[in-house]
Amino acid sequence: MYDELTKVDIQKMQEEINYRTREMRPKLIEEVQTARAFGDLSENFEYKCAKQAKNRNDSRIRYLERMIRTAKIIEVAPSGEGAGLFDKVTIFNEMAKKEMQLQIVTTLRQDALKGLISKESPVGKALLGHRVGDRILVEVSPELKYYVEIRAIEKGHDDESLYINAY
Repeated sequence: MYDELTKVDIQKMQEEINYRTREMRPKLIEEVQTARAFGDLSENFEYKCAKQAKNRNDSRIRYLERMIRTAKIIEVAPSGEGAGLFDKVTIFNEMAKKEMQLQIVTTLRQDALKGLISKESPVGKALLGHRVGDRILVEVSPELKYYVEIRAIEKGHDDESLYINAY
């Protein structure tokens, strides 16, 4: 399985890898060495914390490198009148009886609490390609289905200010 990512996603991940390897890693290694000098490692809380921070950083670097290695690069092309990647879509959720604005993004930048939904999510998949006025069935699972109506589409672009998720 691969993730479909844009060139900006890859660039942001590479920047984070560079920061973590060049800036964070030397500091974390130094913290581990300093804490190790405090003595008995079996009761040295500072050493354990420093070691955990170093391991989390190394794990994040491996994760990002694997994402880059296995990613499928996609081009962000204008989607005509229909909803496309990075567009802001205003929908009316018939089940919740409320209007909401969502932005369709790549999986790496999704954050549902901020209205950033993945193009692979049930809502994202349902919205892609549809136009203003369309009533669309969103199928979360065989038991949970609901309708949304597209009220507005604001064309977007690959916004570099959107951060990438931690995991």
